[in-house]
Amino acid sequence: MKQLAYCISLLMLTTFAAIGQEVNCRAIVNANQIQGVDKKVFTTLEQAIETFVNTRKWTNDNFQQQEKIEVVFSLVLDAQIEGVEGGYTGSISIQSTRPVYNATYNSTMVNYVDKSLAINYIQFQPLDFADNRVTGSDALASNLTAIIAYYTYLVIGLDYDSFSLNGGTPYYNKALNVVNNAPEGREITGWKASEANRRNRYWLVDQVLNNRFAKFREALYTYHRTGLDLMITDPETARQNMGSIFPDLKQMNLDNPSSLLLQFFFTAKSEEIMDYLQNADRAQKEIVIPICSQIDVRNAQEYFKLMK
Repeated sequence: MKQLAYCISLLMLTTFAAIGQEVNCRAIVNANQIQGVDKKVFTTLEQAIETFVNTRKWTNDNFQQQEKIEVVFSLVLDAQIEGVEGGYTGSISIQSTRPVYNATYNSTMVNYVDKSLAINYIQFQPLDFADNRVTGSDALASNLTAIIAYYTYLVIGLDYDSFSLNGGTPYYNKALNVVNNAPEGREITGWKASEANRRNRYWLVDQVLNNRFAKFREALYTYHRTGLDLMITDPETARQNMGSIFPDLKQMNLDNPSSLLLQFFFTAKSEEIMDYLQNADRAQKEIVIPICSQIDVRNAQEYFKLMK
């Protein structure tokens, strides 16, 4: 009976989700390393995450179907939490894309792996979240929805920033609210400035809102709205505008070596930047390629190949 009620609720929520919601989320749960648990639990978890994201109103705006932000949450659960029924640790990867104006392809906005995942999920339990009660009553259960909400707000903020200058601020602030009120407890990490790993959720939203990185958000807008979105109608102007952001990124990197925010950007954009450079003129390449190779060190050789 409980399962039937859950399925009816899921159907009703999925039908409602077709009207005006901002995000089109797909969830993937890989629990191959978890033994002794009915694998149907993880299929239900996928459905629960999708329902949670796709049926919730995250902004005050209405989105047309073609405007929805495509997001994939991929959870890899690699261990059970001893003594906690339905408790798991692992990692979560987040991918999101943005449509490009007049084009048939999407631009990758986020391609990020968060290795600090600790959750509690019992089959058919609803996923509850409220901005004014992030911690909930069960820390590990609340940690699941807090992480999903945090990255959903971050994805939405980046999307808004790419269409209007600093348009994402309200959603970054909502992500910051999640950080400031995040659950605390056994196995839960990734939320605090004081943690040894400074490449966590706290530092990511702190940097995107910090005035030290104001030029990053300007670059995000210039790159997408005056660059990619013009590529079909005015490719020369588009390439010039896209290229104009890299000196600012260089200065940010000098002022903030190994910045999490810049690494976050290049992890999503490296292939796209290389595609843009393929058709850039020699003068642009001589400016942009050394900058990219200094910031995105792991792809340095690939950038320099484009000079030939």
